[in-house]
Amino acid sequence: MSIEQIASEALRLNSHDRALLAETIWESLEDPYVIPCEISDDEALALAKTRDQELDQGVVEPLSHQELMTRLRK
Repeated sequence: MSIEQIASEALRLNSHDRALLAETIWESLEDPYVIPCEISDDEALALAKTRDQELDQGVVEPLSHQELMTRLRK
């Protein structure tokens, strides 16, 4: 059965059943917002605090979003 056929059949369901179907499909997917990370939350927080101190002390210069994106694309 094609996606179009499945969608057509699903849209014939009442709103409650469509919501249950959508939830079932959504839960079957991996979370698209989870990014594997090699450091713990505590380590990330400590790093952020260190970076903030470096900015406050003038050790490093802040970048604008546009400048950061330009550098990342290179």
